[in-house]
Amino acid sequence: MMVLGLGATFQGSTYSVGTLSRMGPGYFPMALGIILTLIGLAIAVTARFTHYEGEEEVLPPEWRGWICICASVVAFVVFGMYGGLVPATFAIVFISAMGDRMNTWKSAAVLAAGIVVIAIVVFWWALQMQLPLFGMR
Repeated sequence: MMVLGLGATFQGSTYSVGTLSRMGPGYFPMALGIILTLIGLAIAVTARFTHYEGEEEVLPPEWRGWICICASVVAFVVFGMYGGLVPATFAIVFISAMGDRMNTWKSAAVLAAGIVVIAIVVFWWALQMQLPLFGMR
């Protein structure tokens, strides 16, 4: 997180940052990068100074969750480019939800369908984003 935050801060500083009242294009990425760096630092400090009494069971990494979340981002990009807002949103939510071992295919599909409705209302109708609902323009 710290590396990603430092990268965003560095990249954001290459643009005009501006002031708080007149923000430039680099203001938001730089602020987000600083916040991400501080959160990463807080996590590192907390992990360093946390002491466990007795023996703690060490859990294996949650590879399923990691793989599903990374795959969902890739699916969003691909479906967003070639399929539109509806399939891209459904894909990212459905695949990410499948990263949780407690979710079923049905619950993930219901969650994804609900988020698709919200995405249509917020991004396509209210904000009038240029991403088409289905297919390329």
